[in-house]
Amino acid sequence: MIDTGSLNFHWSQTMVAGFVAAGVTDAVISPGSRSTPLALAMLRQPGLRCQMVVDERSAAFFALGIAKASRRPVLLLATSGTAPANWLPAVIEASQAGVSLILLSADRPPELQGCGANQTVDQIRLFGTHVRASHALGTPEAGFAPAYLHRLTSRIVEQASWPHPGPVHINQPFREPLVPTGATEASDLPARIRVGPPKLQPDPAAIDEIAELISGRHGLIVCGEQPAAAGFAQAVTALAARLDCPILAEPLSNLRFGPHDRERLCVRYNHWLNDREFVDAHRPEWVLHFGAWPVGRQLQNHLASASLALMQIEPWPRWTDPSDKLTHLLRSDPLAACEALLARASAPAPAGWMSAFAARDAALTDDGAATHITALLGALPNGTPLFVGNSLAIRQLDSHSGSGDGPRQFFANRGASGIDGNISSAIGIAAVHGRAAALLGDLTCQHDLGGLALAQGRDVVIVVVNNGGGGIFATLPQAQLPEFEQGWRTPQQISFQHAALTFGLGYANAGSTPAFAAALRHAFQTGGPWLVELVLE
Repeated sequence: MIDTGSLNFHWSQTMVAGFVAAGVTDAVISPGSRSTPLALAMLRQPGLRCQMVVDERSAAFFALGIAKASRRPVLLLATSGTAPANWLPAVIEASQAGVSLILLSADRPPELQGCGANQTVDQIRLFGTHVRASHALGTPEAGFAPAYLHRLTSRIVEQASWPHPGPVHINQPFREPLVPTGATEASDLPARIRVGPPKLQPDPAAIDEIAELISGRHGLIVCGEQPAAAGFAQAVTALAARLDCPILAEPLSNLRFGPHDRERLCVRYNHWLNDREFVDAHRPEWVLHFGAWPVGRQLQNHLASASLALMQIEPWPRWTDPSDKLTHLLRSDPLAACEALLARASAPAPAGWMSAFAARDAALTDDGAATHITALLGALPNGTPLFVGNSLAIRQLDSHSGSGDGPRQFFANRGASGIDGNISSAIGIAAVHGRAAALLGDLTCQHDLGGLALAQGRDVVIVVVNNGGGGIFATLPQAQLPEFEQGWRTPQQISFQHAALTFGLGYANAGSTPAFAAALRHAFQTGGPWLVELVLE
């Protein structure tokens, strides 16, 4: 008869092998006792890259970064009690942003629930509606059928991946002892269950209707954040050329930089959307929207101003219409939708429409309000992804990034737009790409100082723009309140130099754009982890 410790390990080993067979390659583990069988199985599985992160909140955002960059589900493991509760902010972000996470929380067995046992809380459906599915498993049973776990893991990977990528929770109780007795044998991977998600093709009748609406009329294409897809940049810019209309492309669309045709891209719209005379004279009859809802309020309002039709191309089963102006929702792969519309011989917009936007965009020069954006993008080595923090950082990038031929890839946690876990997510992206940079505000950085522990041994440059607290609030009506400084700006007394030294990062301080550019060049050329602080008065 098998002992409980060995049974726990064999069960966990079989489960982990199932995940690897289903295509999972990465696991993030926070140390704990009750999770020992699963942690040991992960660490002994040669097909799995395992990374240990002590802080569960940081671990979850780190896993989020890996999953976001790799576009594969990532295993996340923690022990029982409050440990998995620390995942909640990252779980919400993953759910809102469509990022695949597989959450494995270890638990006490049923006989220890509800009786005051140590480190025991109700973990069933801990994450509520923020997960795509929740599985409350029983304790491992002697003589279990491996085929059950193999199929369960394949099912979980699919639930995390399709039709709407997101987190899936598995709660796994174990009885003691938690460590196997004697030697353990390696486990072969089971045969992979072939799961083939469809490429969502657009409805031909809907394509015909949209093609008729956009043909020969004044319109705009707006592109927000969406998962990168090979060929989309070429297809959507070809569609804009056919229609002779502008593309208002946010940074997270990842259309602003690259070798594709950028002739019809407008990237300075935040400046000219303030010009009421121009905007009123150039209101679109239709807007074709790809990706997430825009970051900036001005573009949000302009997107909703179409007089005839606001059409959204959305492959995921979500509803994005905070303006209540949506007229057409096409469930389709974005690339397939562009190709289908290109196949219809649509007439271009009336003469002068595109040229008016191009002239307005080209006439604008940088106002000097965020020269650090230009300096950062100028120093950023090709192939180095940039993670951008929320609040002011993403808005300044939106307004001042410009456009260019060199490859640039931007990431951000815009699902729920929180400022927590940003360092950890950026370093998760570095774990996939080999290097990364992050642009964060001082409060965003302070929120995730523990994430700096993950930077050790990695090629990552973290830029902290220290503007003395919550700079975003200075642009909002709260700035007029007498309690503004105390209740919203909240300047902090923190030494980022000490934080960098504590976690083994190089540190540089700059008080001007030239000094900032020089510090960046040095950090990128030197390699390794760096924290570069730009102090703005």
